[in-house]
Amino acid sequence: MTAPDIDRRERGRDAFADIMTFPAPEDSTPVTEYLLDYVFADIWQRPGLTRRDRRFITLPCVAAADAEAPLRDHTYAALNSGDVSIVEMQEMVLHFAVYGGWPKASRFNMVVDEQWERIHRERGLPVPPAEPLLPLTTPSDPDERLAAGEQSFKDVNCLPSAPTRDNPFQGAGILNFVFGEMWLRPGLGMKQRRIVTVACVAFQDAPYPILSHVYGALKSRDLSFDEMDELVLHFAAHYGWPKALNLNQVVAEQKQRVTEEWAAETRGTP
Repeated sequence: MTAPDIDRRERGRDAFADIMTFPAPEDSTPVTEYLLDYVFADIWQRPGLTRRDRRFITLPCVAAADAEAPLRDHTYAALNSGDVSIVEMQEMVLHFAVYGGWPKASRFNMVVDEQWERIHRERGLPVPPAEPLLPLTTPSDPDERLAAGEQSFKDVNCLPSAPTRDNPFQGAGILNFVFGEMWLRPGLGMKQRRIVTVACVAFQDAPYPILSHVYGALKSRDLSFDEMDELVLHFAAHYGWPKALNLNQVVAEQKQRVTEEWAAETRGTP
């Protein structure tokens, strides 16, 4: 191993310890070596996204991959570092449940509880009481709630219209809960919800949701073009290059679409 290689490996070990809040693995398998040299010494250090932003890409990926050790380790690291609060983590689990699936979210939720208890045990502290769930900040009147869901759908997706209320999936699910409740909850910021959603629709191979949520994130300017590119690269490292290549193609198409729309808006043309 050359001097530059040794230096990069040490930078990877230091970065791993800083990000994960525990020492880097000692084995010399190719997977571990490239994990340190590339994923931690390079990708996690890139300036396009903050370390905190990268947590919101990594966690959905490891939760969806059914990877027990990475899920535990990244949940622990995000909470132990203070990059993600317990309220944000719990809101992420709920958001992941909608876009990544409730069964996988159930396991994710259990791991969050386990690692939160572990952190306090290691610090010799009691686990603080949970934040109260009620009252909800969203409307309780059914018609007002659906109207709020319709407006939220349009705002999030940057579209002029919302789905109709004429079936359970759209009315009770999409409008009443997903957009009438979840996207409006205060425990997680809009940028973080965008990041989690794009990661989820990318690994779900859902053609229209990938298009619509990449478009919405860019058109709203909640994510810049450069931030979206970094999201794709980080996603590739933590979920796989084939799905990331598909996401990358969608991102390129939606960048072009958004750029053309912004130009038309500047000219004042429809």
